[in-house]
Amino acid sequence: MNIVKFSIIGLITFTLIITNLVLGFGLLAILNIPRAFFPSNSFKIYLAKLSNKLGDITVYGCKKIMYVMHQDSIKVFDDKNFEKNSWYMAMSNHQSWADIFILLAVANNRLPLLKFFMKKELIWIPFVFLANKTLNMPFVNRHSKKDLDKNPNLRFEDYENTLKACKRFQRAPSTIFSYAEGTRNTEEKHLEQKSPYKNLLKPRIGGMATALSAMPNIDTLVDYSVIYKSKKRGAWAFLCGEMKDVKVLVKSHPIPNNLKNKNYSNDEQYRIDFKNWIENIWEEKDKEMEKLKY
Repeated sequence: MNIVKFSIIGLITFTLIITNLVLGFGLLAILNIPRAFFPSNSFKIYLAKLSNKLGDITVYGCKKIMYVMHQDSIKVFDDKNFEKNSWYMAMSNHQSWADIFILLAVANNRLPLLKFFMKKELIWIPFVFLANKTLNMPFVNRHSKKDLDKNPNLRFEDYENTLKACKRFQRAPSTIFSYAEGTRNTEEKHLEQKSPYKNLLKPRIGGMATALSAMPNIDTLVDYSVIYKSKKRGAWAFLCGEMKDVKVLVKSHPIPNNLKNKNYSNDEQYRIDFKNWIENIWEEKDKEMEKLKY
């Protein structure tokens, strides 16, 4: 009986979310058509602000669908007041495809719209492609340390691509978001990596450090820690509400002045300093996640 109940919930949730996304991104696509014909900077700024508002409304629709279908079961631990007219950088641990919806719901009306760094391999997904084109969510390459050691020029290529994307973020208040682990955390990856953390993979900070290089007006890093009650991590389990019990800890960290206005691609000391800063946050994050476990 429970299987039938969960299946019905999953089917209805999927249908409602897809309908909401089709409407939201359809309107965004239409709204952004004039961008090709009116290249003035002031018009692009106006369009970016309008697109962000429509993006927020679309996210709000998804949040309400989740709350209705999954009984409002997200517990948020957040004592910070954020400004809607400021720029932020954000990061989170990464365990499931569902993380995106959880984080968007938690950030909605608390922070400016989250702008995710997305892997280029996902360009074929229609909603991901539209997010890139209408909301300036950039595609990035995920190069391993081994790849970078073989071809150091890849670091400069990624750096230039990120700089171009971040320039578009300047048009309207946004929250630049990156999964610091670079991939979803699984038991296999955790063992393979020999991670020193109980609940996390080692952080990869290239994308965030590069984004900060391009946007010195960002003063705060927002860190999300997502803890699920269920061991399930699949998309269908999320839609069925089997992952509905989730805690999200939100912490803000002022960005030190010595980490601003630096060039990640050629400043080795900056790379070291940024890495040490994030790893210190990661150690504390790991301890707090351990305390919040169900």
